[in-house]
Formats: sequence, structure tokens, C-alpha cells
Amino acid sequence: MSPFGIRLGAAMSHQGPVCVGIDPHRALLEAWGLPDTVEGLRRFSLTALEAFAGHAAAVKPQSAFFERFGSAGVAVLEEVLAGLREAGTVSLLDVKRGDIGSTMGAYAEAYLSDGSPLRADAVTVSPYLGFGSLDPALELARSTGRGVFVLAMTSNPEGAGVQHATWHDTTVAGEVIARTTRANAAAVDAGVLGDVGLVVGATVGGDIAELGLADDLAASAAPLLAPGFGAQGATVADVTRGFGAAAGQVLLATSRAVLQQGPDIRSLRVALRQAQDEAAALRG
Repeated sequence: MSPFGIRLGAAMSHQGPVCVGIDPHRALLEAWGLPDTVEGLRRFSLTALEAFAGHAAAVKPQSAFFERFGSAGVAVLEEVLAGLREAGTVSLLDVKRGDIGSTMGAYAEAYLSDGSPLRADAVTVSPYLGFGSLDPALELARSTGRGVFVLAMTSNPEGAGVQHATWHDTTVAGEVIARTTRANAAAVDAGVLGDVGLVVGATVGGDIAELGLADDLAASAAPLLAPGFGAQGATVADVTRGFGAAAGQVLLATSRAVLQQGPDIRSLRVALRQAQDEAAALRG
């Protein structure tokens, strides 16, 4: 495969900078008239797969909502990931794994190795055991043409207590961004998106400005996965204003605002297209 950042950048240019989630939580299953069972999970997930595969720059299944059903739920997740591969749609598996040594290596093999049935084009990871703890995932992703998205500035209120804390002459978030920039050195030099992305909430534009991190984000070459667009209230204008020079790297993540239009496939696609039309302003 070509490098993940190149593939994602092409998909964002072609289909707009929107990543749509597949989040089969109990309330959405009920809203779709489906039972909160593995069969309901499968019907929900395959309907969303049919609606979104080939129509979005990236699709982001949330692993937890599959894992809660045990091995049968994980089997449905494998089916969804296989469907995205078959459609040629970038898959971003939201697992937020973070550990050390051989354990992190095992997580990396589960989601980023060529032979795993749970392999995705990219996964979310947590750096809060130290950025160096992510090395097994970064190295395997690099060797297989896949990517990782590192949590940097999340939108939950509790996140700021850790991410805004100072460490030496910078904040923790600033250090995560700096280490990501170094990991993306080749992409920085080439002027393309890197394979190491960052998760930066669409609602934290004020924090980005307060901490003076917009230029650092822009210089990182990182694709910026920005949850909070749509149902959580963030608008494209908020992102453009808050992310500044980095706005063109943003991949807006939306789930509930689109999924609540199901189970009709046409309605799901109309909602996705509306989000894509709104997001077009980020690309200038």
C-alpha cells in the first residue's frame, strides 16, 4: 500500500474532509427499531456500512460498542472492517489503546498487521504512558503502510487537567504535537499529510488559541481527527477560527448527527452529504 497519509489525503480531497462513525450503542439501536442484541448490532452495522462505504473519506467504527457483545460482537466488527477494505474506503478503528513494551506490540499486531482480521487502515492510540510507549504501533504502522492517531487535545472537560499541564517548557499537549511532528519528518519535508495523526476535539479551538498551538499543529503534517462536529455542537466556522493555519489538515468526525437519520440508507447518505457540504469550507 502507499503510505497512509497519502491515501487519506487523496480521500479527503476527493470526498471531503469528513470521517463518519459507526457507533452502534444501545440508544441508536433502539431508535432504529433494532434489539440490543448481536443480531441488532449486525443489522445496524451492515446498514451503516452499505450507506457509507465508498461515500466518505473515512469510516470510524467504535470498537467498544462491538466489544460489549463479546466474541460475537468482535466478529461483526471484523465483518465491517472487511467490508470497508473491499470497498476501498479508509477505515479508522477507534480503540484508543495505550500500553508498554510487548503488550503495546500485541495491540499493534491486532490492529495494524497484514494478517489480522481486525486490521484497519489506522487506529487511535493514547500517549499517556509516554509517547515512546507508542513505538511498537508507530513502527508496525510504518512498515505496513498504515497510520495511527494520537490523542492530543480531547474535548472532554477532564482532559484539560492532563493535556494542558506543563512539562518542562511546554504543555503535555504541546509535547505530544512536537513528538508527532518528529515522527512525520519525511511528510513535513515533502509537504504531504503524515502517517501519524492527532486527535484534537473540534470544540477545543479556544484552548488551541490560548496555548498558542495552531502553528505547531500546522507544522506537524498530521491529519487532525476532530470529533465533536454536528451533534456535539462544533461548526465548521468554529474549527476554521480555532485551528487557524491547521484547518486544512482537519478530518471532521461525525457520528450521531448522521446515524440518527437511519435506518433508511438514502437518509443516511443525505445526512453524510450535508456534513460533507458543510466541511468543504475547510478545504478553501
